[in-house]
Amino acid sequence: MGKVGKEIIGLNIDQLIERLNKALADEWLAYYQYWIGAKVVSGIMSDKVAAELEEHALEELKHADMLTERILQLGGIPILNPNDWKEQTNCGYSAPKDFNVRPILKQNIEGERCAIAIYKELLEFVRGKDDISFQIILEILKEEVKHEDDLENILENDLS
Repeated sequence: MGKVGKEIIGLNIDQLIERLNKALADEWLAYYQYWIGAKVVSGIMSDKVAAELEEHALEELKHADMLTERILQLGGIPILNPNDWKEQTNCGYSAPKDFNVRPILKQNIEGERCAIAIYKELLEFVRGKDDISFQIILEILKEEVKHEDDLENILENDLS
């Protein structure tokens, strides 16, 4: 990152990179959780649920790309080893145990709720100090809120 680019950021860049890397770990694990959930989901409306999970997986992958680009812009190094994802994660990873649509949806709703909380914290961390990261985080947060809503609607309206 250039000199002026660093000067306009009013916070510790190393701390920001660390937090962005933790969010990056979350996104990779969320991507996999959605992707594998789409493959194993079974039961009533499993085709619709699988399609929704696949769509969300691609959006989580997009979030990982956005975070990686920002980490690099800030002069940081994104997590390079997938083994580090579970060590760095905020939200963790929960392997599906029951492949029925309801448990799969509930599992992913919980993941989204954690992501929403993490991005809300990140937003407050950068608010007024790094407008570029703020916009990236805000865009991701909006999509995480939409994911939670999408999954809750399927659970509450389509499966009731």
